[in-house]
Amino acid sequence: MKFQEKEFQPVILGADITAYSLARAFHEEYGIKSITLSMTKSGFVNSSAIIENRFYPELEKEENAVKALLETGKEFEGKKKLIVFGCGDWYVRIVIENKDILSPYYIIPYIDRELLDRIVLKDHFYEIFEDLGLPYPKTYVYECGQENWKKPLNLGFDYPVIAKPANSALYHYAEFPGKRKVFKFDTEEELREMLKNLEGSGYDYKFLIQEFIPGDDSYMHVLTCYCDQNSKVQFASLGRTLLEDPTPTAIGNPVAIMNVVNPEIVADATKFLEHIGYTGFANFDVKVDPRDGSYKFFEINVRLGRSNFYVTGSGFNTVKWIVNDYIYGKLDSYTVADRPFIYSVVPKSVVKKYVPDSDFKKEALALWDKRRVCHPLMYKKDKNPMHIFYAEANFFHYIKKFKRYRG
Repeated sequence: MKFQEKEFQPVILGADITAYSLARAFHEEYGIKSITLSMTKSGFVNSSAIIENRFYPELEKEENAVKALLETGKEFEGKKKLIVFGCGDWYVRIVIENKDILSPYYIIPYIDRELLDRIVLKDHFYEIFEDLGLPYPKTYVYECGQENWKKPLNLGFDYPVIAKPANSALYHYAEFPGKRKVFKFDTEEELREMLKNLEGSGYDYKFLIQEFIPGDDSYMHVLTCYCDQNSKVQFASLGRTLLEDPTPTAIGNPVAIMNVVNPEIVADATKFLEHIGYTGFANFDVKVDPRDGSYKFFEINVRLGRSNFYVTGSGFNTVKWIVNDYIYGKLDSYTVADRPFIYSVVPKSVVKKYVPDSDFKKEALALWDKRRVCHPLMYKKDKNPMHIFYAEANFFHYIKKFKRYRG
């Protein structure tokens, strides 16, 4: 396979579907090969023809990640402009906290640490939303290490409730029985049992307990926005979730999305991002309440999300915004994605079986029939047989997941 030579080179921390989606976007748009720094020697990233995967054990540790990035940076010094991407909250934090060390070698399309700490800690994120009058769920902030899990909690709202960490990067390293990405509890006793286990996990920040917004997966939405270096929102793409991953440690990750348009949601996100002086990509989780049609913002990720290919697949290549902004200094006019399309890492049969019947489901299946659908790992130009094997294995792995957790 022949590759184009450009004045820039993407360097990606991680080897998950996020990493592959970024590498595919760069290859589709510019014909270049991406470099990934990862902890794996196998899988669809390591075997890809469009990726050079460099193995670094224990890359999650800050000193190892920084060392690996500096090693690659010095290799390309004076030759190409390197653009670094993190495929997990912990990787992004490492990059941001080491901007001074890394910036001589890399373009770092992320916010600074001060702003990161203001918004990625979800309790601070909601405080800003409160000040701006933007919608978010009623929330109780539990102080780990300061509150007694044995005492009743005066939440101010009824059960069932949702519970999740305020600091996702720190929570990544916590270990305790029954750990989940997000919890749902029907009683206070269930909640307090989890808090008891949490207190002994090493996680010492805040945990958020929130009102439960009813509605199945299809009421969840994911919004991707790009803010230029002047903190102006230049692009927005909204997707409505068809299905989420049923695995306890991955709950909340969309596995099938349909692109939709909602000017009100985009306007609220724009108000927030421009108010705080944001730069780079932001990814929001939003849920529409089926009881009255209102919506609530749940959280922000200061990076492209795991399912970011729902944007590129619909015809709006994500990496163009970063390259045009940081390399060429020229962005297209303000754009809102408006092309109905399906992103899916599960087969159509899973969507037909597990998505409740609705007009939304009918519309999604109709797009499928018109072949307006993409799977980020199924890339025709990536012809490495082992990549194809791992991509197909990942596809069928989801079938097993849904059978196990959804029946």
